[in-house]
Amino acid sequence: DMCEQLLAAEQNTYHNTLLALRGFCSLHAQDHHGALQDFQRVIEHDSPHPNSCIKALCGRGLIRISGGSNYLTALDYITACQLKLEETIFTIKSYVPWNQRGLLLKVLQEEGQMMLQKKRYPGGSSVSFQKMQTGLCTFLTLKVDAHGVFQLASLLVELDSSDEVSRILCADALYQMGRGEEARRLLALALSRNPQRAPVLARLALLQLKRGFVYDGNQLLKRVIRTGDSSCLLPILDIFQDEDRKLLQSHCRWRALAILKGKQEGAAIKEAIAHLSFAILAAGGYAEDCLLTRARCYGRLGQMKTAIFDFNAVLKEDPRNVQALSGRGFIHLALRQQKEAVQDLISALKVEAGAVIPAILSLKPEAQGLVTGWILQHGRAALTELVATKDLPGEETLGDLLTMAKALTKICKAAQHHIFYTDVLMANGRHQEALKHLQEAFGHCPAEDFARARLAVLQLQSRNVAEAAAPLSALARRDEKDLAFLLNFVDTKQQQHLAQAAAQEGKVLMRGHHYEKALGYHSLAVLASRDSPRYLRRRAACLTHLKKYQRALKDMEKVIQGHGSNSPKTRAGDHCCQGFLLLALAEEEAAVQHYVEALQLDEALALDTITNCPGRETLTKTFHKVAQNNFDKQHYEEAWKITDCGLKIDKSTELQKLRARLRREASSCSIH
Repeated sequence: DMCEQLLAAEQNTYHNTLLALRGFCSLHAQDHHGALQDFQRVIEHDSPHPNSCIKALCGRGLIRISGGSNYLTALDYITACQLKLEETIFTIKSYVPWNQRGLLLKVLQEEGQMMLQKKRYPGGSSVSFQKMQTGLCTFLTLKVDAHGVFQLASLLVELDSSDEVSRILCADALYQMGRGEEARRLLALALSRNPQRAPVLARLALLQLKRGFVYDGNQLLKRVIRTGDSSCLLPILDIFQDEDRKLLQSHCRWRALAILKGKQEGAAIKEAIAHLSFAILAAGGYAEDCLLTRARCYGRLGQMKTAIFDFNAVLKEDPRNVQALSGRGFIHLALRQQKEAVQDLISALKVEAGAVIPAILSLKPEAQGLVTGWILQHGRAALTELVATKDLPGEETLGDLLTMAKALTKICKAAQHHIFYTDVLMANGRHQEALKHLQEAFGHCPAEDFARARLAVLQLQSRNVAEAAAPLSALARRDEKDLAFLLNFVDTKQQQHLAQAAAQEGKVLMRGHHYEKALGYHSLAVLASRDSPRYLRRRAACLTHLKKYQRALKDMEKVIQGHGSNSPKTRAGDHCCQGFLLLALAEEEAAVQHYVEALQLDEALALDTITNCPGRETLTKTFHKVAQNNFDKQHYEEAWKITDCGLKIDKSTELQKLRARLRREASSCSIH
């Protein structure tokens, strides 16, 4: 009321001062609208009074906080400081209540930091603020730069000299103004009060490095590392100049490499990781060489998932980065993740095998063996599918397989690697190269069965088929799957000749009782003929002589499954053979069923075969046992059928008695 009476008087003396005072009165009375009108009239007056303008600016700044316009609040206080710092301090201490002063200081600190970090406007921190009205702003153009923030920070320090954030803001502003020495002294003073304050230590470290004091910079960085607060660098890096960020990055990278060249203990590696992390932050979050080195360090410490995270960061930017691919592959290797390890290492080999091979060779022998074994397994599976289907799985090409095979021969001179390389060349149609490599690796007369078989296939055009059958039959005895793979490189006509020659040789060997050797030839005949029933029967006979009944049984099952247009006589003979094998394996019920089938197809042939083996008396006992078992289970129809067939083989007394019992049962119930 007093202010209004004085303003209503005819005299205009102290008009602006009274308006400012009335504005603060309205502000304290929560009349923000009335207060803002008074402050605006002072600021826009034709004849501005500096002290009154400062009060009005401070008051308007408080109102803007309540409206959420924190940036405009900071502008008002920077303007006030530029007019007269001492008066601004006096106004805040005199007119701003204690319960609002804490919020005001916090808002001004945050806005000052964002101005220095250039987060208000992407183009920079210099913003022109102009009003086209009359009054103060007709001559005031506010340029928010480091100097303006420095004045704001000086105000904050005066208001609370113990506030460390305000001192750091003041130092940051001095740094951006090019007054690095003053900034350093201010930070040193702050550090003396709190020796473990990471944001102060980090800033001092940069300033010392900038001055060329490398030792002091290193010591300060070590202290930052010990605090465990590397995140303090994030806001600082927005304030640092580009050249200083590059200086910090190169220094931290150099320091990390120097540490790693020395001790390889856990503590040293952790310190190197911290320096690499600083370098990565200084680079803006991505520094390829530092990320790769840090990933390897994490791997040494056993922090595998963190290592993979760093390798992934590099591969996100450069999917063909060889070091990242191979490095991640080795991490998967350590975790025994076969699929992922093989995928990464093969991808790296495709890009630059010359860089990956030495890396694999640097591994321990056990790890090398695991890597080469996994790659060979993957390559062999892909090649087998290619040869079988004439198409490669996934995105791999024959060129990729060739790269894998070459790499394997360079990593380890194992026979299987040379064999794989030869196979890939053959699949490529480069038969002369394959022959040359095979002879260079194993000589002109290889002792190794796998190599001899491939030499036979490669020389099949220029040599007798019977001669080629010998090494191929030897391979059949060792690895039928590999022989089946190799036969894909032999044309259909040659395969037919091979099957005939092998079967003939197998027959001769069986006559001489050389069953083991004969088995190889019969297997070759079966594979080359694509499971011909005739050759399956011969191999089953050979296996029976060797008492390998289970394998013989599988062959006969294939034969019987293929029964179609075969004569009853042939089918009866096959069932007799199957029955004998089942007897040998003690599967009596199944054996009896096959003999019953044989008797129904051709009784004369079946009886003749049974007489030779296993013998009528022996088989009749088996028939009686199985029939009796069915009788006990009240399966009378099945028991009758078996008994009837058994009596065709031999008029056994036991079977006759069983048939009499079945007839008695039939008198009381029908047999179905």
